[in-house]
Amino acid sequence: MRTRAGVIALAITVAIMCGCGTVPQTKYYQLKPPSQIAAAGNPLPVTLLVGPLKASHLYREDRLVYSTDSEEMGTYDVHRWAAPPAQMIQELLWRSLRASGQYNSVLLLSSSSHGDFLLEGNLYDFKEVSGSSLVARASLELELRDMKTGDIVWTHAYAHDDPVSGKTVPAVVAALDQNAQEFVSDAEASLSAYFAAHPAP
Repeated sequence: MRTRAGVIALAITVAIMCGCGTVPQTKYYQLKPPSQIAAAGNPLPVTLLVGPLKASHLYREDRLVYSTDSEEMGTYDVHRWAAPPAQMIQELLWRSLRASGQYNSVLLLSSSSHGDFLLEGNLYDFKEVSGSSLVARASLELELRDMKTGDIVWTHAYAHDDPVSGKTVPAVVAALDQNAQEFVSDAEASLSAYFAAHPAP
């Protein structure tokens, strides 16, 4: 009887440790790819290198970040990005600039890549913010470096809160995605205006 009772107790313990309910399924999200149509006309004789975005470790990992109006921040356990936000936004910017057809070449920065200008920057915020209302906050800065002189010749800052349409994580993701698309669109227009005012020789 003692042995049988021990077996039953062990079975109950294992059941508790494994969990009686279903394990929450991890859900992954990604940013939409650019849908831009290549611009007509001859591209500028410029090769752009798109470098990585500097960011807090929170945005170099794949978990969605949330915060309140205060300084408190946290991450979701089962809601994750398909890639870290800093990487996704870098790739979104690269793909959008390449698809625009405005430049001779647009490359991701690597040890073997060579170009005329280096585009890099900082990702400060890419998160859900709850308070009097629920918003998706994005805050970034970009700078363009002339590879010949080493000078910073252009900068662009973006900070915006997009309202979230519902109180669900997918709604937050949709608002963050919209914010990322707006940032890339603004940066691309500003960069185009710079080269229009400073044509390449």
